[in-house]
This record gives sequence, structure tokens and C-alpha cells, in this order.
Amino acid sequence: MQIIAAHNIGFCFGVERAIRIAKEEAKRHGGAVYTYGELIHNAAVIRELEEEGIRAAESLEDIPQGSPVILRSHGVTPQEIERCHEKSFLLTDATCPFVKKIHGIVGEYCERGYHIVIFGSSDHPEVKGIAGWCRNARVVSSAQEAESLPFVEKLCLVSQTTASYEPFLEVTDILSKKAGEFLFFNTICETTATRQFEAEALSKKCTKMIVVGSPHSSNTQKLVQICEKYCNYVLPVSKDCELSLENIATNDIIGVVGGASTPIWIIMEVITRMSELEKTMAESPEVEKVEAEVAATVEQPIPAESEHAAAQDASEPSFEEVFEKTLVRIKNGQIIKGSVVQIVDGEVCVNIGYKSDGFIPRNEFSTDTDVNPSDVVKVGDEIEVEVIKVNDGEGNVLLSRKNVEGKKIWDELMQDEAIQDKVFTGIGKEVVKGGMIATINGIRAFVPASQLSTKYVENIGDFVGEEISLKVIEVDKSRKRIVASHKAVMQAEAEIVRKELWAKLEVGAKVNGIVRRLTDFGAFVDIGGIDGLVHVTDVAWGRVKHPSDVLSIGQEIEVLIRDVDIEKQRVSLGYKQLQPKPWTMANEKYPVGSIVEGRVVRIVPFGAFVALEPTIDGLIHISQVGVRRIEKVEDEINVGDIVRCKVLDVNTEAKRISLSRREVVLEENPEVAEELAKEKADREQQAADRAAERAAAMESAKATRENSPAARTDKRRTRREDSEYELPPVQSATTSLADLFSNFSEENEN
Repeated sequence: MQIIAAHNIGFCFGVERAIRIAKEEAKRHGGAVYTYGELIHNAAVIRELEEEGIRAAESLEDIPQGSPVILRSHGVTPQEIERCHEKSFLLTDATCPFVKKIHGIVGEYCERGYHIVIFGSSDHPEVKGIAGWCRNARVVSSAQEAESLPFVEKLCLVSQTTASYEPFLEVTDILSKKAGEFLFFNTICETTATRQFEAEALSKKCTKMIVVGSPHSSNTQKLVQICEKYCNYVLPVSKDCELSLENIATNDIIGVVGGASTPIWIIMEVITRMSELEKTMAESPEVEKVEAEVAATVEQPIPAESEHAAAQDASEPSFEEVFEKTLVRIKNGQIIKGSVVQIVDGEVCVNIGYKSDGFIPRNEFSTDTDVNPSDVVKVGDEIEVEVIKVNDGEGNVLLSRKNVEGKKIWDELMQDEAIQDKVFTGIGKEVVKGGMIATINGIRAFVPASQLSTKYVENIGDFVGEEISLKVIEVDKSRKRIVASHKAVMQAEAEIVRKELWAKLEVGAKVNGIVRRLTDFGAFVDIGGIDGLVHVTDVAWGRVKHPSDVLSIGQEIEVLIRDVDIEKQRVSLGYKQLQPKPWTMANEKYPVGSIVEGRVVRIVPFGAFVALEPTIDGLIHISQVGVRRIEKVEDEINVGDIVRCKVLDVNTEAKRISLSRREVVLEENPEVAEELAKEKADREQQAADRAAERAAAMESAKATRENSPAARTDKRRTRREDSEYELPPVQSATTSLADLFSNFSEENEN
């Protein structure tokens, strides 16, 4: 039997890119990442992604608001992207670049007035996404459907990336005659086309074809269809255990191809399984022909004179025949009994009644490799053994006690109908590709790496030599293979603990927890095996932009259970409810006269607001910002600056705190205070001097006014007016004429 594997197997570029992006996002967000639809059409890979916290959601309504969401490689419609933004998803676009190119083509040519036709399956998510980027697109999947389309002036044809190449060419030829102006774009993925050509070439020269991939995968179905055209026997399988041993002959040439959504390790398991089958078929049952060994070849002549004696000797069996009848005939795989002859260096020599004794190597004595044969059996004991090789090349018979022991244990296990419901204690033996080999009661069991723990295991070797609890999850009786899981045991134990915890949860109770993860919409807190959500509005009494403003990952906090939904497995927690309201403690936390420090968060014309804590702001009036008078607050401080201030007043009822930066600067810088005092004294002296000057000037001006001609005229007028009301004095008879003349002259001068 010959096995030929295709050159191009494993994930295609788009799928590999989407899985890498998903794992990076899961690592960045600490798990709990959602994909809109299954990221890949492969159940084994989906299970592996779920173990890393990547969950597939068929509807956007199933995803909590504000969650990290990954758009799968098939792409989505613009309307779905808009809905994601409306639900505040943290969106990561993992759409395959080749699919995005198709989105651009149909969008552009639809705007140019072309009718868009998509070749592919109408129910495929990629085709649905492409159709959403244009208006009234038609989808055809065959030449017959293309023939039914009407004639149009302008037509543009694109293809689903995983479509078959030959049918696409047929549709292209038909539609070219159904439009006045026809454009087509070969958007079939190059990797898909290459795999289809390889599948065609292999199926033409192979007697049987194995197609590895999910039955739900479009490209896998296309490979099956191509192989069935040229090969009479095509077997689609999703994993190695689905391989059938029937209808396979030793002279078969078997080709193996894989879909773009099939990981390389699954394909390699199928190839390995086929290789084991080839080896098994090559080993036909071997039966040793036993020949008598005679020490010396002696001819027994028959006496001529005694014909009767000769006849009698001829009727009796020969020595060779008698010796041969005493020997046992053995074959590979046969189980026989024998007696222990000797034990040397861990190897046991057993007499099995054959022409030569058999030997049990130490590694074939027991399923427990640590057992010393001399501690279990002694010379003369009868034991059951299995023949591994009748002749090991040196004339010895190679035996195994371990296989007999293993078969008995296997039969006992298989008789237990509840084997998959029990938990066994196993021992890690060795690291192999994709996981680890462990023993359950001496039976080898494969534990996949994804089933070793509920978390990612970086070093599988840490489990080697350790006892671990295992649960059987798969039994292949034909291959005598057991697949076990330590993760299933851990999950079952965690589920029991979780149920007990859920039963103890009580609304209104106070519990201690540890902050595990922070998101835009809140903080997830572990309250003893259950994660509860403290919504961002319940983190603090005041408004906070992000929970990280108050909480940090790993912080131990006390929270209040606000609501419990057992059906949806959700717990709503409150943190601020157990914290005192900020302003009730403001008098104690910020006493008048104390020095505080805060960040400038807002500047207004009359001052600056300083955040003392997330919910309490204080005001520095513009007069208290600097040591000297300023025109604008920005002349001294800016938003984001850290400032030290002195508390001048606290009004808890009005929720106001008055602060002074000026007082702190003066207290911490005495030289500045002295300089300001000196400047003040100088200003006061200058003011006094100016006041004195003004008083003197006023006195001078008054005197000047009183001595001016106008002032004297006013005085005379005043005297005349007064004289009208007074009688002139009676002149003495003795007044001389000269005195009268003199008085008259003085009045005229005045």
C-alpha cells in the first residue's frame, strides 16, 4: 500500500491569520473574547479556541455590550458592522484580505451602475457578506442558474473564494453573452485553486482518496466533488478515528488531501493512522515450522534376513516424528503459558515448550516500568506471556508479559459500561506530539495538550512522573486506544464547587473578592470561583471614565452582591455602595488649613478646579492662583498640572472647597513673602506721598483763587450788598475835608 499526501495541506492564509488574531486578542483581554459566527468550520479547532476563552456567537444579541468581538475571515455586511458599533463592541476585523478585496470590487462597480453577480453558495456566510456591500446582487451556483438570468446592459461577475474553478469558467462564458458590457474578476483564492488542482491530479492516479476536513466546510465539499469525478472510492473524514479498515487492499495507492479549515495535526494523524494500517497489513501471521534436531544423523539399516522385522519398524513412528509431537507450534500474537527458568539482569527466561526458550525483556515485563521482575516472579513460577517474535534474528523467541497484563486490564475496562463516567488515577509517562502519554491501571492513554488543564499549559513535561486524575473521553476498541482528559475532571470538580458557591450567594451580602479583569464597561471580580461584574457606574460615587481610575488588577476589595441570575450565570456586584459618600467625609479628609495636592482638571475665567479625588473637586479663585495679580489663570497653571494648595474653606452641604495656591507658595518661600511685604510698604508710602502732594496742591490753588482780581471784585460786591442794608456812619463835625478826600481816594483804588 502506498500513501501520497498532497503538498498543500493545513490552514490557508486567511484562516491561519484569523486564528492568530483571535488568540492575540484573547491573550490581550484575558479571555472572554467573542467571534461573530464560528471562526473556522472545524469542530476540533473550535473546541481548542473555546479553551482559550474564544467563544462563537451566532447572533450579535448573544454578545454582552462592550465585549471584545472578532469578525471572522468570511467577512460581514456594513450593516452588521454598524450594529457592532451601536453595541459598543471592541471590534477587531479578521476578514480575509482576499474577501475584503471582493467587497471593494462589488461596491465600486455597483456605484458605476453594473449589475453584480456572485458565483457561489447563497447560504454561505462569505457570499452573504459580499452581497451586503452592493445592491440587489444575484447569486448563481451553476451554469443552469446562469442561463436563467436576463440580458442586462452592464454586468460584473465575482466568485466566492472557495468556489470550484471549472464551474466558474462555465458561468463566465454564459454570462459574457448576457450583457452589453461584461466584466469578471477571478476572485477564487489561489490556495483554493492550487488544492483543487492537486486533488484532481492525485485522484487520477490513486485507487482511493481520503479527504480530511469538516463536512460543513465549503472547500472540503468541493475537494470531495473533484475527487469523485476521477476516483471510484473517495472517503471524507473529519478525524483519524473515522477511517474504515474495510475495502483497503495492500496494493492500493491512497491519496490524502485536506480542506483549508483543517489543521495540519489532524491531517498528520490520518496519515499516521494509514501508516499504521499499512504496517499491520504487511505483517501476515507467521507460523514457524518446527523441525526436529537430531544430534547425529544415523541410518538404521534394515536387516535383509528379517523382512518381518523391517515391516514392524516401518509401522512404528520415527524418532523425528516422536520428538516433533512433543514440541509446541507458536506464532506471533499467540498467548501461551510457560515456567520461569531464570532471571538475569531484569530479563526473564521462560520455558514455553518450544525448541528454544523465550525471553522477556525488562521493558516488556510489566505495564509499570518501575517494577523489578525479581520482586514479582521467581524460578519455577508459571506465567502467561504473548509471543512478540518467533525469531528475533538470533534464534530466540521474544515474549511479553506486559501485553497479557494489558489485555486483561483492557478487557476489564471494556466490560465496565460506565467507564466514561469514572475518574481514574493516571501517571504521566512521556511527552508526545500533541500531548502526553499517561497510564491508567497500566493501560496507555493519550492526553491531548488541550485536555491537560483548564488553562494553557506551557510545559507539558511538568506532568511527566506525576499522578493526575483522568476521565476517559474516547475509546477506540479496534485500535485499543484511549483518549483521556484531566481538564474534564478539573471542570467537573470546579462545577461542583461552583454549584455550592451559587447556592450560597445571597443578594445584599458582603463578600471579599479579587479584581481579575478590567473592561470599559466594568470590572470582573473573583468572589471565590465565580466572576461577578462591578459595572462602571457602581465603581465610584462620582463619574469615572474607566474602572482603572479606581481599581487595579489583583486588588482585593469588599463588594456587595446586588443581583444573582443563576440561569444566565451572572452576578452583579457593587463597590461604591460599601464606600462612604465622598462629601460626607470631606471635613475630616480636608480640614481647613491643611495642605492638599491635586490635578488641575478645568480652568474657568474666575479660577481653576482641582481634582482632589475622582469625585471631589476644589476651586482656586483667580486671586489665589499666584502670589501676584494675574489677568488669566493660564498665566500660572494649565490643565493637567499637579498643584499644592491650602484649604481655606469646606462647605459639605454646598459641596464646595476653597483652595489657595498663593498661601502655599508664600509659606514655602519666605523670601517671596518678604519681597511682597516690601512691595506693599513701598506702594503704601507712594500712596501717602501722592495724597500729601494732592493736599498741598489744593491749598495752593485755594490761596491763589482768594488773591486773584476776580476774588477781590467779589469781595467789594459783597461789601456793597452789605452796605445797602447798613446806614453810613455819622461823620463828626470835626472831620476835615482832607480826611474825606483820603477815604474817597482809597475806595476808588479798591
